[in-house]
Amino acid sequence: MTGRPRGRPVGRSTVGQFMALILLWLMAAFSPAAAELRGHGGPVRALAVAPDGRLALSGSFDQSAILWALDQGAAVAVLRFHEGAVNAAAALPDGRFVTGGEDGRIGVWTPEGRDPQQALEVHQGPIVGFAVSSDGRRLATASWDGTARVIALAGKEIRVLNGHQGNVNGVAFMPDGRVVTAGYDATLRIWPLDEGAPTVITLPTPLNAVAVAPDGEIVAGGADGRVYLLRPNGQPRTEVEAGPTPIIATALSPDGRRIAAATVGGAVAVVDRASGTVSFRLVGPGLPVWSLAFKPDGTELLTGGSDRAVRRWDLRTGEHIGAVAMTRPEDFLAPFKGSRGAELFQACAACHTLTPDGGNRAGPTLHGVFGRRIATAPGYNYSEPLKRMNIVWDAQTIAKLFELGPSRYTPGTKMPEQVISNPDDRAALVRFLEEATRSR
Repeated sequence: MTGRPRGRPVGRSTVGQFMALILLWLMAAFSPAAAELRGHGGPVRALAVAPDGRLALSGSFDQSAILWALDQGAAVAVLRFHEGAVNAAAALPDGRFVTGGEDGRIGVWTPEGRDPQQALEVHQGPIVGFAVSSDGRRLATASWDGTARVIALAGKEIRVLNGHQGNVNGVAFMPDGRVVTAGYDATLRIWPLDEGAPTVITLPTPLNAVAVAPDGEIVAGGADGRVYLLRPNGQPRTEVEAGPTPIIATALSPDGRRIAAATVGGAVAVVDRASGTVSFRLVGPGLPVWSLAFKPDGTELLTGGSDRAVRRWDLRTGEHIGAVAMTRPEDFLAPFKGSRGAELFQACAACHTLTPDGGNRAGPTLHGVFGRRIATAPGYNYSEPLKRMNIVWDAQTIAKLFELGPSRYTPGTKMPEQVISNPDDRAALVRFLEEATRSR
């Protein structure tokens, strides 16, 4: 971490990437062009659509981004660069895309490139949100390191916006160039163009997302399931109940007339901003919807969820575009129903699989973990500090990991901090893992 972004050439092309692209192409070749987009191995955490509406980019917990040709409903490229989940994506006015990851890095991509045109090391924690200035010259970032930053993409200028008490979950540009941030500390902060102190607005709930309309009105998504609408000076105008579960993503139509608000419960509320009323709800398979993006003409909305699919919706009718499978993924924990260890593992299931064919997600597969040396699961890109450690996973070392927490026991890990203070619970989790990950 230097305090300034560093551009660096990145060049690699692997057989694995090529084969993954071929597989995705074959999957798309036998599907309707307008149908849902499938190819990720984990929840779809980020979405962006190019200004001409022809290409879209999705980012996932599986550490990859996929470039899609929307008119064909097909994958164009699988992009691998981040050492962790791809949590943020944005489209630039010139047709390039930007990705942000759990590793705190930013990749800038051309539509033709298979490696980042530019790599920036900016944050000390996961990047979870982006905003692009109207002229496309500046990128604002939100991070769980407690800061937001403003970067000049063509140069080395950086401004650190420091003040939130905890995670910064969202960021947006005002029409006049000011920046708005939303945090887990239940505050919105409007940052002036100079280095002055921000205007701080405290709302009744932690905030997970923020967007700004063309007229400057601020839209914030709350953990209480409400959408908060505030005037450009930060004064509240109204609030809308989008659903009973936390809002985890918001997006505004290009003309600013419609708000899409996605929830942990899986529904997406489409709100008429002027009246502050819900026009209709888009209902999927009941799994969290993590990401949203409008097409430039505002007639279509893309959603990305925990079912690993990008779904497409016609906002003139509120219906799916193309044939959509509304099935939930197989519950691989079903055989362990009633197990306390399985209950505890649910917090890990988004990042780790247990079976030989499950593969890697944001974290490596745990199949065969007992007796395996740390940082040696095939096909997973581990951080360098882990590769230098001399830990073999067994009942004692896995219990110690959750007793001390990943950041203390395995410094340099990308694993979210999780501590299980109850020794009986630690023992139950270890017993479950020993049974669920053994070879069958």
